[in-house]
Amino acid sequence: MLDMTRYVPGLINHLSNKLSRGASALYRERFGIGIIEWRILAQLAISPGSTARSICERTALDKSAVSRSFGVLCARGLIAFPEATGRREQFATLTAGGRRVHDRVMRLALQREERFLAPLSSAERRTLVGLLNRLYENVDAVNERGRA
Repeated sequence: MLDMTRYVPGLINHLSNKLSRGASALYRERFGIGIIEWRILAQLAISPGSTARSICERTALDKSAVSRSFGVLCARGLIAFPEATGRREQFATLTAGGRRVHDRVMRLALQREERFLAPLSSAERRTLVGLLNRLYENVDAVNERGRA
């Protein structure tokens, strides 16, 4: 029988789901956006002029969810498509309002991260980040082997 208190993929999944649900509820309440919209705003702050496809590739978000969220964010005036070249390859950027929402959510996201990591020392935090990055780098290899 699988021990879910020791099964690392399950622990990571449960942890991610709980963090995402909590963040999404909070961001909806305070800013009127959910976690997917927040992730898109964050990606556009990092890489202005991104397409929905490139955001999906970087975040592993579902294409249809990103497409819907692009529509929501555009309707709210938080993103724009200054060089629209067709529906499939629209290059999105943050508007001034989108930048303001991003900055406000970012402050809250960093506060949440700090509270989340509070039980860990600085050294443990560095170790955790290093280990998570190593595991992330190994995911494709695991997924590829799983197909064989």
